[in-house]
Amino acid sequence: MSDYGTPPPPPPGPESSYGQMPQMSQGGSAQAAAVRPPAMDQAVMLMKVGAGLSLLGLLLALLSRGTIRDAVEKASQSSATPMSQSQIDAAVTAGVAFGIVAGLIGVALWLWMASANGKGKSWARIVATVFFAISVLSFLASLIQAQPLLTRLLAVVQVLLGAYIIFLIYKKESSEFYRAASAPRA
Repeated sequence: MSDYGTPPPPPPGPESSYGQMPQMSQGGSAQAAAVRPPAMDQAVMLMKVGAGLSLLGLLLALLSRGTIRDAVEKASQSSATPMSQSQIDAAVTAGVAFGIVAGLIGVALWLWMASANGKGKSWARIVATVFFAISVLSFLASLIQAQPLLTRLLAVVQVLLGAYIIFLIYKKESSEFYRAASAPRA
């Protein structure tokens, strides 16, 4: 008996799964609450690293203005109708702006997925998987485009990071965590 006249909760038995832990509710009865396993802790931390890499990509877009200009000028010279200097300037500005916007969206999506998956939201694991598939397709499409070496290396690291995160969030202990977190509360 505890000091308040209610018995302590029973210890977890062999039927409890990894992702659940008994917890006292206000009425004194035990209910299951999801406990995030180490694989999910690592996945959430790596999603935050992914946000940092997206931020780095944004900075690279700002710093690669000259490389973008060279690529636009080269494309303009080889086209049937070369671009004017103002058109080249506009294309360079649009390229840098696209890089900045894509970087900001990337940071926001990584952080959103870290938060939602860290809470065990089943839908978030599906969304993260879809985002990963899109990132792989985007990476493959980018291979035919001229890019600075740092940008290409960053893209490779992000795809590998995403693949490892997908592995982590589909591990057995992670699946049990998602199940426990989305189970109806008693």
